[in-house]
Amino acid sequence: MAKKADTDLTTGTPWKVILKFSIPILLTYLLQQFYSIVDTMVVGQFLGKEALAGVGATGSINFMIIGFCMGICMGFVIPVAQRYGARDYSSMRKFIANSVWTALVLSFVLTVVVLIFCWQILELMQTPENIISQAHDYIFVIFMGIPITIAYNLLGGILRSLGDSRSPFMILMLASVVNIGFDILSVTVLSMGVVGPALATLLSQAFSAVLCLVCIKRQFPILKISRDEWRPLGHYIKVLCGMGIPMGLQYSITAIGSVVLQSGINSLGSGAVASVAAAQRIVGFAGCPTDALGSSMATFVGQNLGARKIDRINQGLKASTVIGFLYSIVLFVVMLLTSKYWMLLFISAQETKLIQDGATFVIINTAFFCLLVIVNVFRFSIQGLGYSGFAIIAGVMEMIARGLISLVFVPLFGFISVCFGSPLAWVLADMFLIPAYIHVMKKIKKEYMEV
Repeated sequence: MAKKADTDLTTGTPWKVILKFSIPILLTYLLQQFYSIVDTMVVGQFLGKEALAGVGATGSINFMIIGFCMGICMGFVIPVAQRYGARDYSSMRKFIANSVWTALVLSFVLTVVVLIFCWQILELMQTPENIISQAHDYIFVIFMGIPITIAYNLLGGILRSLGDSRSPFMILMLASVVNIGFDILSVTVLSMGVVGPALATLLSQAFSAVLCLVCIKRQFPILKISRDEWRPLGHYIKVLCGMGIPMGLQYSITAIGSVVLQSGINSLGSGAVASVAAAQRIVGFAGCPTDALGSSMATFVGQNLGARKIDRINQGLKASTVIGFLYSIVLFVVMLLTSKYWMLLFISAQETKLIQDGATFVIINTAFFCLLVIVNVFRFSIQGLGYSGFAIIAGVMEMIARGLISLVFVPLFGFISVCFGSPLAWVLADMFLIPAYIHVMKKIKKEYMEV
């Protein structure tokens, strides 16, 4: 018997089910952002503005590579959710086994490649000379831990695909203590510089991966994989790659736009880099509810597709969008009044220009969060339906928008144009995702009518 899922996503009122399922995911994302914020606070307050700029300059390349890892893991667990919804447990276990083999190969290749070209990428991004060394030290350690990152995200994703969003949150709570504790220890006592927070991130992820594995073994006997089910199977690997690689590429292609935009920010000097680095932490934290809604929809759609409840998928999408819109309105009002105070967490009060620029960045981005809600809800719903390839096109749209801002508008208008990089990216992505979702749903309904 499997442990009873925290939420049966194929029954109940859609908005209630989604909200209940998304809350532990939201808390998980908030914790991740929290210890990311602590990283930034420790670096900014104890190591200074240049160290903060060095770590901040790696944000886009970090998102490009680590986002790819997270994307493939999210793609790998979609067939798991679909088979679980269909109650096809043997096939579900085979997908899990083959996702492990595929992840091992991908993590090895990716780690070797990015470590070799890490410095060259930072140079291509026009990282200022006074911070490039610290940027490289930080991101090199993060990339050494790619196998750990993939293991953690895959195991946590498997738990959520079966409806258990609570256990990954509880695990991350414990991991956050490890992360924050080593953050402070490594910088203030061990004097490890920017390497310390990077190591703290990897230690906390390794701790989380181990606890996720223990949870799977103890609480989900249905996931016990037999020797025969462990065999690599070409068909399963093909399906997994068809789901995971497009999702990973979507993150990476989106991040390429962020890398280009970061190059534009870098051209404005280390002060602008530090200001945006702090502001992006705030925006990332504020965006956690929209990320949680999107992640919830991937599982919700996957399970309901497996259960052949097609109309319920549309109901869930509408409910998630409304919830996200309501949150976005409240958030904008709060940030309009308090964004400068949030910036003080990262930057000394004497740096008034940096604080003002960062507050402007936060206000402009949160003003357009309704667009981000649509991006996350529609994109993850499409992926849950099994059409991950569309995510790549949405990523290309975002990349074009950020590239346009960096190459055309930053040289003309300076810092203020940087603030519109993400909002423009969300506009272009939405212009594709909404009709794409309608097209996919028509195709799905037609297929199910013919069966």
